[in-house]
Amino acid sequence: MHIDVIEKTAKYFRQNGVLLPTISELQNPLLINDDVKNKVLKLDKDAMNPSNLFRVHWFNKKDHSEFLNVPEHIVLPSEFTGIEAKIIVNLGRYFPLITAHKVLAAYGCLLPRILNGTFDYSKHKAVWPSTGNYCRGGVAISKILGLKSVAILPEGMSKERFNWLEKWVEDKNDIIKTKGTESNVKEIYDACNELKKDKNNDIINQFSEYYNYAIHRAITGSSFEKSFLQVKGDSDLKARFYVSASGSSGTLAAGDYLKEHLNTKIAVVEAVECPTLLYNGYGEHNIQGIGDKHVPLIHNVMNSDYVVGVSDEATNNLNLLFNTSEGKDYLKNRKGFDVEFVDRLPEFGFSSIANIIASIKLAKKMKLTKDDAIITVATDGADLYETELAKTKKHFSKRYDQITCAEIFAKNFEAITVDHTLELSQIDKERIFNLGYYTWVEQQGISLEEFENRRNQSFWDKHYKDMISLDEKIKEFNSF
Repeated sequence: MHIDVIEKTAKYFRQNGVLLPTISELQNPLLINDDVKNKVLKLDKDAMNPSNLFRVHWFNKKDHSEFLNVPEHIVLPSEFTGIEAKIIVNLGRYFPLITAHKVLAAYGCLLPRILNGTFDYSKHKAVWPSTGNYCRGGVAISKILGLKSVAILPEGMSKERFNWLEKWVEDKNDIIKTKGTESNVKEIYDACNELKKDKNNDIINQFSEYYNYAIHRAITGSSFEKSFLQVKGDSDLKARFYVSASGSSGTLAAGDYLKEHLNTKIAVVEAVECPTLLYNGYGEHNIQGIGDKHVPLIHNVMNSDYVVGVSDEATNNLNLLFNTSEGKDYLKNRKGFDVEFVDRLPEFGFSSIANIIASIKLAKKMKLTKDDAIITVATDGADLYETELAKTKKHFSKRYDQITCAEIFAKNFEAITVDHTLELSQIDKERIFNLGYYTWVEQQGISLEEFENRRNQSFWDKHYKDMISLDEKIKEFNSF
């Protein structure tokens, strides 16, 4: 522990009005001091103000006027999903600063560095490698704390991501564009390894940061438990599955919490165009935000139960259907879905739609009933993918009308099948776990001992306990 750096940083933060929220406060923001809470709620949710750290949780009301007891969520109607089971979609677009939940992961990964004094604001730059939202979250957290930062992401990600970054970075050269798109994670790692040659660059890699796992297990998991319990009420509803895209595997870690507390099984979602977990496969896809062609170091593989593949064609086309006037008119007037519900569909971004499709596939395969629930997550909303609509429309160059909308809905939603759905045997888990060896041991230099220790649940429990034990350190830091 570097006491001199800790004290220096605490003084710097105090001068700039920075107060760090505790893990307990992010688990339950009603615990936040009333004076702090009142100050926060008067701010614009996207203001470059350190007090917005106290909005980095799942309990923001839609209009950000107050903190809720239960996260904003949608229970998808059966007439829409075609299944009896309830799908509970927790909404990430009400996080501050970036309208996506990755700002929580960024805070969780940076926090221990600040508390232990390994990050010196006067020397270091925080480097945030990502396929989109995590680097935005990292830049946002860095900015409001008065820290230097660098964003790394593939050049083919949505234009909205780059537009946002350009407004927040000090220098456009602090946005590093690597080759490729969603499927090109190795190129991101290569850029990180180059930057690592400068000792003042602190690489905060979401794919290998155990605190990314831990903060989502602690905060996202406990938050989703609350939304489930509200939906359950006094009924016999059972939380059968937690469904989340692989990505960095941070959000996936909420499943470990839900399995421990609700006996929920964990299903991992990936694109069938790049079926790494399903078939040791490779490829390219456009479900932005879910990463692939490798197994993240922080994926607790041995605790996962299912893998579900979803086509990016389905995701692209449903995003078009949910976010165009033609599509909404079809859903409201031809299908007869509730107007208010259809108007909420833009709350689902690409990976959110993929999670919903996977949930339906899983419910069909497992023959779930009205007494069963699937918990899933919409990590961001459609507002981050508006420029993608035009790209998808080009595939319907001859026409895009009510007939086209009917075809999209029938093919990509009503006709959902249970293909590419795998229940993981012990052999499957070993296969997927072993895939990570080539990325992390051979390429990235992780020790074999550390790699192997990840087979044991106790390894993951330790990191979780380390995260929830930070509260005392945070209080001490704030009191310097």
